[in-house]
Amino acid sequence: MAARKSRWVLFGILVISAWVLGSAFHAGAETLNYKFYSYLIKTEKFPIGDVEEHAVDLYVRGAFYVFENGEVATAYGVSTSDTIKQVGPFTQYLTLTFPDGSTIIRKDEGTRTAEGMKRTSEIITGTGRFEGIKGTHTAKGKFLPVEKWEAGPKVIGEGTYTYTLPSK
Repeated sequence: MAARKSRWVLFGILVISAWVLGSAFHAGAETLNYKFYSYLIKTEKFPIGDVEEHAVDLYVRGAFYVFENGEVATAYGVSTSDTIKQVGPFTQYLTLTFPDGSTIIRKDEGTRTAEGMKRTSEIITGTGRFEGIKGTHTAKGKFLPVEKWEAGPKVIGEGTYTYTLPSK
């Protein structure tokens, strides 16, 4: 009788341990590392006229992402900026779309400076397998020269999405 009770206690401990460990691993943050190529689709500059080179700009960019795990995604981003001599605040919304139709949408806010861009990025929503996603994003890129037939500069770079998904 004692051996039977011991087996049930051991079985109970194993079940509880598996549940606790399984929950802990699933709830941890995940990362998606990637490389990207981004290109300008359209830009509009609206001069303000109060001081030299003050303008509000609208940019629409496309991109292609290749993830470390072999996945790919396309991106569509819309941003606005309010700059004087190309320096000032900007906001961007970017939607990543994966081949299965799942999306990740993020919001970037920051400042354009003479040295580049400083920003914070927050994942604001997702669809499909990314439903309920929360997290952040970091990236660095390098502008490539503009060819005479292009709307604006191309960018190549790399980055990381760090995120959590709700338990199923």
